[in-house]
Amino acid sequence: MKDAISIERVNKLHPKLRAECLALLDKAEALLPANITIRVVQGLRTIEEQDALYAQGRTAPGKIVTKAKGGKSYHNYGLAIDFCLLVDGKVSWVVDANWLKVVKVFKEAGWTWGGDFKSIKDKPHFEKSFGWEVADLLKLYKPGQYVPL
Repeated sequence: MKDAISIERVNKLHPKLRAECLALLDKAEALLPANITIRVVQGLRTIEEQDALYAQGRTAPGKIVTKAKGGKSYHNYGLAIDFCLLVDGKVSWVVDANWLKVVKVFKEAGWTWGGDFKSIKDKPHFEKSFGWEVADLLKLYKPGQYVPL
C-alpha cells in the first residue's frame, strides 16, 4: 500500500479487519499499473457522521449519498471501506478494468462489494460483516469503542 492517507484510514478500522484490509490493498495494487494507486476515501465513520451524510439531499443541501442512517452502516463499526483510484495522482471514479481488479481481490477474500447491492449500487464500497447484521452491531455499540466480534 503506497498511500499514507489510506494506511491511516485502514488503521482506524475494526482491529479484526486492519491487517487483512492492508494485505488485500497491497495485493490489488500489485495488479495495477505503476501510475495507479488505491485511495481509501472512507473507513470508520461515527454515527453522527453517518447521520450528517444521510441528511444530505434530504434535510441538508447536497445530493443523496447514502440510504443508511446512523448505526445502519457497516462503516459505523469499522467494517467497511470506500475507495477510489488515484491515476497519476488524480482521483478517478471510473469503473474500468483496473477498478474491477480491486473488486476481484476483495470479493475473492469474502468481502461484499457494493456494486452487487440489489437496490442502490455503491461501487466504491466493500464491507466484511463476519456474519453480523447492523441491527445486532448497534445493540453492542458503545461510543468510542469497537464492538466485540
